[in-house]
Amino acid sequence: MSDHEYIHTKVNSGVLIITLDDSATRNALGPEMCKQLVDRLDLFEETSEERVLVITGTEPSFCSGANVGSFRQRIIDKESLSSQNCSLPWGVMDAKLGQRNQASRYDVPQVVLRMFNLQKPSIAAINGHAIGAGMGLALACDIRIASEKSEFSEAFVSRGLIPADGSCWQLPRLIGSSNTFLLQYTGDRISAAEAHSMGVVSKIYDDQEMMDKSIDLACRIAEGPSQSHSITKYLIQQGMHSNFSDHLDVARIAQDHMRQTEDHKEAVQAFLEKRKPIFKNQ
Repeated sequence: MSDHEYIHTKVNSGVLIITLDDSATRNALGPEMCKQLVDRLDLFEETSEERVLVITGTEPSFCSGANVGSFRQRIIDKESLSSQNCSLPWGVMDAKLGQRNQASRYDVPQVVLRMFNLQKPSIAAINGHAIGAGMGLALACDIRIASEKSEFSEAFVSRGLIPADGSCWQLPRLIGSSNTFLLQYTGDRISAAEAHSMGVVSKIYDDQEMMDKSIDLACRIAEGPSQSHSITKYLIQQGMHSNFSDHLDVARIAQDHMRQTEDHKEAVQAFLEKRKPIFKNQ
Protein backbone atom coordinates (compact mmCIF):
# COMPACT_ATOMS: atom_id res chain seq x y z
CA MET A 1 0.00 0.00 0.00
CA SER A 2 1.33 3.42 -1.00
CA ASP A 3 -0.16 6.42 0.77
CA HIS A 4 -0.36 10.06 -0.19
CA GLU A 5 -2.38 12.65 1.65
CA TYR A 6 -5.41 12.42 -0.64
CA ILE A 7 -5.02 9.13 -2.52
CA HIS A 8 -4.03 5.58 -1.55
CA THR A 9 -2.67 3.07 -4.05
CA LYS A 10 -2.17 -0.68 -4.14
CA VAL A 11 -0.99 -3.02 -6.89
CA ASN A 12 -2.47 -6.50 -7.16
CA SER A 13 -1.73 -8.92 -10.03
CA GLY A 14 -1.01 -6.13 -12.51
CA VAL A 15 -3.96 -4.03 -11.31
CA LEU A 16 -3.37 -0.57 -9.85
CA ILE A 17 -6.08 0.34 -7.35
CA ILE A 18 -6.38 4.07 -6.58
CA THR A 19 -8.63 5.13 -3.72
CA LEU A 20 -9.58 8.79 -3.42
CA ASP A 21 -9.45 9.74 0.26
CA ASP A 22 -10.60 13.09 1.62
CA SER A 23 -13.40 12.34 4.05
CA ALA A 24 -13.90 16.00 4.99
CA THR A 25 -15.09 16.79 1.43
CA ARG A 26 -16.38 13.31 0.49
CA ASN A 27 -13.44 12.92 -1.88
CA ALA A 28 -13.86 16.20 -3.74
CA LEU A 29 -11.27 17.00 -6.40
CA GLY A 30 -9.23 19.69 -4.68
CA PRO A 31 -5.90 20.99 -6.04
CA GLU A 32 -3.68 18.63 -4.04
CA MET A 33 -5.77 15.56 -4.82
CA CYS A 34 -5.74 16.48 -8.51
CA LYS A 35 -1.96 16.79 -8.52
CA GLN A 36 -1.43 13.50 -6.69
CA LEU A 37 -3.88 11.73 -8.99
CA VAL A 38 -2.38 13.04 -12.25
CA ASP A 39 1.17 12.30 -11.13
CA ARG A 40 0.20 8.72 -10.22
CA LEU A 41 -1.61 8.24 -13.54
CA ASP A 42 1.57 9.35 -15.31
CA LEU A 43 3.55 6.74 -13.37
CA PHE A 44 0.90 4.09 -14.06
CA GLU A 45 1.16 4.65 -17.79
CA GLU A 46 4.96 4.38 -17.67
CA THR A 47 5.04 1.18 -15.56
CA SER A 48 4.73 -1.97 -17.65
CA GLU A 49 3.92 -4.18 -14.65
CA GLU A 50 0.76 -2.12 -13.97
CA ARG A 51 -1.66 -2.99 -16.75
CA VAL A 52 -5.18 -2.04 -15.59
CA LEU A 53 -6.49 0.75 -13.35
CA VAL A 54 -9.34 0.54 -10.85
CA ILE A 55 -10.31 3.84 -9.22
CA THR A 56 -12.70 4.13 -6.28
CA GLY A 57 -13.31 6.33 -3.22
CA THR A 58 -13.44 5.95 0.54
CA GLU A 59 -16.94 5.54 1.93
CA PRO A 60 -19.52 6.96 1.56
CA SER A 61 -18.59 8.59 -1.75
CA PHE A 62 -16.83 7.82 -4.98
CA CYS A 63 -16.19 11.51 -5.64
CA SER A 64 -18.39 14.47 -4.68
CA GLY A 65 -17.11 16.65 -7.53
CA ALA A 66 -14.88 19.70 -7.52
CA ASN A 67 -14.00 21.25 -4.16
CA VAL A 68 -16.71 23.90 -3.59
CA GLY A 69 -14.55 25.57 -0.94
CA SER A 70 -12.43 27.08 -3.72
CA PHE A 71 -15.40 28.53 -5.62
CA ARG A 72 -15.68 31.75 -3.58
CA GLN A 73 -12.12 32.80 -4.30
CA ARG A 74 -12.64 32.16 -7.99
CA ILE A 75 -15.71 34.41 -7.91
CA ILE A 76 -13.66 37.20 -6.31
CA ASP A 77 -10.86 36.73 -8.85
CA LYS A 78 -13.27 36.87 -11.79
CA GLU A 79 -15.11 39.91 -10.44
CA SER A 80 -11.83 41.80 -10.40
CA LEU A 81 -11.65 41.45 -14.18
CA SER A 82 -13.62 43.68 -16.51
CA SER A 83 -16.91 42.11 -17.62
CA GLN A 84 -17.71 41.53 -21.27
CA ASN A 85 -20.28 43.84 -22.87
CA CYS A 86 -22.40 41.08 -24.39
CA SER A 87 -26.09 40.64 -23.79
CA LEU A 88 -26.42 36.90 -24.48
CA PRO A 89 -24.45 33.93 -23.10
CA TRP A 90 -23.19 32.73 -26.48
CA GLY A 91 -21.84 36.21 -27.18
CA VAL A 92 -19.97 36.14 -23.87
CA MET A 93 -18.52 32.78 -24.87
CA ASP A 94 -17.33 34.08 -28.23
CA ALA A 95 -15.53 36.95 -26.51
CA LYS A 96 -13.96 34.78 -23.82
CA LEU A 97 -12.79 32.10 -26.24
CA GLY A 98 -10.69 34.77 -27.91
CA GLN A 99 -8.94 35.45 -24.59
CA ARG A 100 -8.49 31.92 -23.30
CA ASN A 101 -5.31 30.86 -21.55
CA GLN A 102 -3.66 27.44 -21.34
CA ALA A 103 -5.23 25.37 -18.56
CA SER A 104 -3.09 23.82 -15.84
CA ARG A 105 -2.74 20.04 -16.18
CA TYR A 106 -3.94 19.80 -12.57
CA ASP A 107 -7.24 21.64 -13.18
CA VAL A 108 -10.25 19.37 -12.74
CA PRO A 109 -11.17 19.22 -16.48
CA GLN A 110 -7.56 18.33 -17.30
CA VAL A 111 -7.61 15.58 -14.68
CA VAL A 112 -10.69 14.13 -16.39
CA LEU A 113 -8.93 14.42 -19.76
CA ARG A 114 -5.85 12.67 -18.35
CA MET A 115 -8.03 9.77 -17.23
CA PHE A 116 -9.77 9.63 -20.62
CA ASN A 117 -6.43 9.60 -22.47
CA LEU A 118 -4.86 6.76 -20.49
CA GLN A 119 -3.37 4.22 -22.90
CA LYS A 120 -4.36 1.37 -20.57
CA PRO A 121 -7.76 0.02 -19.48
CA SER A 122 -9.51 1.82 -16.63
CA ILE A 123 -12.44 0.83 -14.43
CA ALA A 124 -14.42 3.15 -12.15
CA ALA A 125 -15.63 1.17 -9.13
CA ILE A 126 -18.38 3.55 -8.01
CA ASN A 127 -19.06 2.84 -4.36
CA GLY A 128 -21.23 5.86 -3.52
CA HIS A 129 -22.01 9.38 -4.70
CA ALA A 130 -20.58 10.41 -8.08
CA ILE A 131 -21.57 14.05 -8.29
CA GLY A 132 -20.66 16.77 -10.80
CA ALA A 133 -17.02 16.38 -11.78
CA GLY A 134 -17.01 13.15 -9.79
CA MET A 135 -19.44 11.75 -12.32
CA GLY A 136 -17.25 13.22 -15.07
CA LEU A 137 -14.24 11.36 -13.65
CA ALA A 138 -16.20 8.11 -13.74
CA LEU A 139 -17.37 8.81 -17.32
CA ALA A 140 -13.73 9.23 -18.38
CA CYS A 141 -13.01 5.62 -17.38
CA ASP A 142 -13.47 2.85 -19.93
CA ILE A 143 -15.83 0.78 -17.78
CA ARG A 144 -18.11 1.85 -14.92
CA ILE A 145 -19.26 -0.60 -12.26
CA ALA A 146 -21.57 0.64 -9.51
CA SER A 147 -22.76 -0.52 -6.14
CA GLU A 148 -26.50 -0.58 -5.53
CA LYS A 149 -26.25 2.40 -3.19
CA SER A 150 -24.39 4.66 -5.63
CA GLU A 151 -26.00 7.86 -6.90
CA PHE A 152 -25.18 10.10 -9.83
CA SER A 153 -25.82 13.76 -10.56
CA GLU A 154 -24.82 16.35 -13.13
CA ALA A 155 -25.06 18.86 -10.29
CA PHE A 156 -23.43 21.84 -12.01
CA VAL A 157 -26.70 23.66 -12.66
CA SER A 158 -27.45 23.75 -8.91
CA ARG A 159 -24.24 25.79 -8.49
CA GLY A 160 -25.08 28.11 -11.37
CA LEU A 161 -22.39 26.45 -13.49
CA ILE A 162 -22.11 24.30 -16.61
CA PRO A 163 -20.56 20.83 -17.03
CA ALA A 164 -16.96 21.81 -17.85
CA ASP A 165 -15.66 18.31 -17.09
CA GLY A 166 -16.34 16.93 -20.57
CA SER A 167 -19.69 15.36 -19.75
CA CYS A 168 -21.46 17.47 -22.41
CA TRP A 169 -19.24 15.53 -24.86
CA GLN A 170 -19.33 12.15 -23.10
CA LEU A 171 -22.96 11.74 -22.11
CA PRO A 172 -24.66 12.28 -25.52
CA ARG A 173 -22.46 9.52 -26.91
CA LEU A 174 -23.45 7.20 -24.08
CA ILE A 175 -27.11 7.97 -23.40
CA GLY A 176 -28.33 10.27 -26.20
CA SER A 177 -29.06 13.98 -26.19
CA SER A 178 -32.51 13.84 -24.55
CA ASN A 179 -31.30 12.00 -21.44
CA THR A 180 -28.25 14.26 -21.33
CA PHE A 181 -30.39 17.39 -21.35
CA LEU A 182 -32.62 15.89 -18.68
CA LEU A 183 -29.70 15.23 -16.33
CA GLN A 184 -27.83 18.46 -17.03
CA TYR A 185 -30.79 20.87 -17.05
CA THR A 186 -32.15 19.55 -13.75
CA GLY A 187 -29.11 18.31 -11.83
CA ASP A 188 -31.39 15.59 -10.44
CA ARG A 189 -29.83 12.64 -8.68
CA ILE A 190 -30.39 9.24 -10.25
CA SER A 191 -29.97 5.83 -8.65
CA ALA A 192 -27.61 3.09 -9.76
CA ALA A 193 -30.56 1.29 -11.36
CA GLU A 194 -31.52 4.40 -13.38
CA ALA A 195 -27.88 4.94 -14.39
CA HIS A 196 -27.70 1.33 -15.56
CA SER A 197 -30.92 1.57 -17.56
CA MET A 198 -29.63 4.72 -19.27
CA GLY A 199 -26.26 3.15 -20.07
CA VAL A 200 -24.15 5.27 -17.72
CA VAL A 201 -22.83 2.15 -15.96
CA SER A 202 -22.25 -1.37 -17.26
CA LYS A 203 -22.87 -3.43 -14.13
CA ILE A 204 -24.48 -3.08 -10.70
CA TYR A 205 -23.52 -5.25 -7.75
CA ASP A 206 -24.44 -5.54 -4.11
CA ASP A 207 -22.52 -3.08 -1.95
CA GLN A 208 -20.50 -5.85 -0.33
CA GLU A 209 -19.31 -7.46 -3.57
CA MET A 210 -18.94 -4.53 -5.95
CA MET A 211 -15.24 -3.92 -5.24
CA ASP A 212 -14.31 -7.60 -5.45
CA LYS A 213 -16.19 -7.91 -8.75
CA SER A 214 -14.40 -4.84 -10.13
CA ILE A 215 -10.98 -6.17 -9.15
CA ASP A 216 -11.79 -9.63 -10.52
CA LEU A 217 -12.65 -8.06 -13.87
CA ALA A 218 -9.51 -5.92 -13.81
CA CYS A 219 -7.33 -8.95 -13.03
CA ARG A 220 -8.89 -10.86 -15.91
CA ILE A 221 -8.19 -7.97 -18.29
CA ALA A 222 -4.65 -7.63 -16.91
CA GLU A 223 -3.92 -11.21 -17.98
CA GLY A 224 -4.60 -10.24 -21.58
CA PRO A 225 -2.34 -8.61 -24.20
CA SER A 226 -1.79 -5.01 -23.11
CA GLN A 227 -0.91 -3.73 -26.58
CA SER A 228 -4.17 -5.14 -27.91
CA HIS A 229 -6.09 -3.32 -25.18
CA SER A 230 -4.28 -0.07 -25.88
CA ILE A 231 -4.77 -0.17 -29.65
CA THR A 232 -8.43 -1.21 -29.22
CA LYS A 233 -8.96 1.84 -27.00
CA TYR A 234 -7.24 3.99 -29.63
CA LEU A 235 -9.56 2.66 -32.35
CA ILE A 236 -12.68 3.24 -30.26
CA GLN A 237 -11.74 6.83 -29.51
CA GLN A 238 -10.64 7.55 -33.09
CA GLY A 239 -13.84 5.97 -34.36
CA MET A 240 -15.91 8.65 -32.61
CA HIS A 241 -14.63 11.16 -35.16
CA SER A 242 -14.36 9.14 -38.39
CA ASN A 243 -16.59 7.46 -40.92
CA PHE A 244 -16.71 3.68 -41.28
CA SER A 245 -14.44 3.52 -44.30
CA ASP A 246 -11.71 5.65 -42.67
CA HIS A 247 -12.03 3.63 -39.48
CA LEU A 248 -11.44 0.37 -41.36
CA ASP A 249 -8.29 1.85 -42.94
CA VAL A 250 -6.92 2.72 -39.50
CA ALA A 251 -7.96 -0.69 -38.15
CA ARG A 252 -6.14 -2.45 -41.00
CA ILE A 253 -2.91 -0.60 -40.17
CA ALA A 254 -3.38 -1.40 -36.49
CA GLN A 255 -3.96 -5.08 -37.24
CA ASP A 256 -0.82 -5.24 -39.38
CA HIS A 257 1.09 -3.87 -36.39
CA MET A 258 -0.47 -6.34 -33.96
CA ARG A 259 0.40 -9.30 -36.19
CA GLN A 260 4.07 -8.47 -35.65
CA THR A 261 3.89 -8.52 -31.86
CA GLU A 262 5.27 -11.30 -29.69
CA ASP A 263 1.92 -11.54 -27.90
CA HIS A 264 0.18 -12.44 -31.16
CA LYS A 265 2.79 -15.11 -31.89
CA GLU A 266 2.33 -16.47 -28.36
CA ALA A 267 -1.47 -16.56 -28.77
CA VAL A 268 -1.18 -18.54 -32.03
CA GLN A 269 1.32 -20.96 -30.49
CA ALA A 270 -0.86 -21.42 -27.40
CA PHE A 271 -3.87 -22.17 -29.62
CA LEU A 272 -1.94 -24.84 -31.50
CA GLU A 273 -0.70 -26.34 -28.23
CA LYS A 274 -4.16 -26.16 -26.64
CA ARG A 275 -3.02 -24.10 -23.65
CA LYS A 276 -3.67 -20.68 -22.19
CA PRO A 277 -1.41 -17.95 -23.65
CA ILE A 278 1.01 -16.06 -21.43
CA PHE A 279 1.14 -12.48 -22.63
CA LYS A 280 4.16 -10.26 -21.92
CA ASN A 281 3.13 -6.96 -23.55
CA GLN A 282 5.68 -7.40 -26.33
